[in-house]
Amino acid sequence: MDDDPTAPPRAKIWWSNIALFASVHIGAFLGVCWMPPTRVVPASLYMSFILWQAADFGITIGYHRLYSHRAFRASLPVRVVLVALGSSAFQGSIKWWCLRHRLHHRFTDDLVHDPYAATRGLFYSHMGWIFFKPRYERINTVDQEDLDSDFLVRFQHKYYVPIALILSFVVPVLLGYSWGDPVGAFIYGGLLTRIATIDRLAHWSGLQPYSDEDTSKGNLLLAILTCGEGNHNFHAFPHDYRSGPSKVDWDPSKWIIDGLHYLGLVTSVRRARPEDIDEARHYMTLKTLGKETTMTDGDEPWSGKEWTIEETQAYVASNPARCLIVIDGFVVDVTEYLKEHPGGTKVLRNYAIRDEHDGQTWRDASWAFGGGLNNHSRLAKRRACGLRVGKLKA
Repeated sequence: MDDDPTAPPRAKIWWSNIALFASVHIGAFLGVCWMPPTRVVPASLYMSFILWQAADFGITIGYHRLYSHRAFRASLPVRVVLVALGSSAFQGSIKWWCLRHRLHHRFTDDLVHDPYAATRGLFYSHMGWIFFKPRYERINTVDQEDLDSDFLVRFQHKYYVPIALILSFVVPVLLGYSWGDPVGAFIYGGLLTRIATIDRLAHWSGLQPYSDEDTSKGNLLLAILTCGEGNHNFHAFPHDYRSGPSKVDWDPSKWIIDGLHYLGLVTSVRRARPEDIDEARHYMTLKTLGKETTMTDGDEPWSGKEWTIEETQAYVASNPARCLIVIDGFVVDVTEYLKEHPGGTKVLRNYAIRDEHDGQTWRDASWAFGGGLNNHSRLAKRRACGLRVGKLKA
């Protein structure tokens, strides 16, 4: 009998990862039992909390918003600090982490292509996925030029293991020596803080004010515990530097980025368009109330121009600065959208229509947009429809 093609592929068990994670968790449990908080120097407990929060910020601001989603640009000193803090979280190198997270956003909840699909269960999405060596068939389609061109990312990826071990375990012990509690500092500042990250639970329980097309949810408790990442239903706008756009959303990572931007240490901060956020909220409000809505993905009957491919190429030849692609028989001008595109500009330019005289070929983007490279949301489809400038003649 043939295997179910929709079932996740079988993967080899990653025994070294299992051994590492089991050792840290067992060590933390035994250490706390042997030396409960009442027997630890208070400075070690304060240090543990500070290192936990610092590592979380390294992931939320650095790994996630800066490197995975390119939501802003940071100066070299800021990047150095974020790389160090992210390394101390013991979650893998930036390159390893970001490529899988970008793939996760392209195929959220897909049993085959999402590295940590919440649809495979809470335990799997939280940590179980780390215990296997799966083959991510579409990870080569994820843009990584920005990661490869950053010397800090290359350096950290090459020397990740010693960097992570030193920052995660050696530094806490050295700090503990300064107040006479190296063992307590190792248990609480080293072992315990390594198992305190719970970002993956943001697909577990909570509200969905922006979209219910995937399992991402907003949860205040998780937001407090994850430096703002618990406002995860804003997953619908991955290029936004904020996890929560409202002033009342608990998002200290956003506040830190705002502060760095004010100081000039962070630039090119990206935000989702207010009209897109308002539309998403309105749509979900109507849906939650059980009211019918005429709000669609924007695919109304076309009443505009009809172009031949020759006319389209002639337009491109006379407007070389424009970036036009073809989706489902429509010519879409994505020039103004290039900087907003969560997947980066390269993937759009790869499908740009070329002038017939420049000797370069171009590809129809329908397959890529329709799920080949990304499972696009309703909001993304609406935006694409709004950028149509013509329809190709049959």
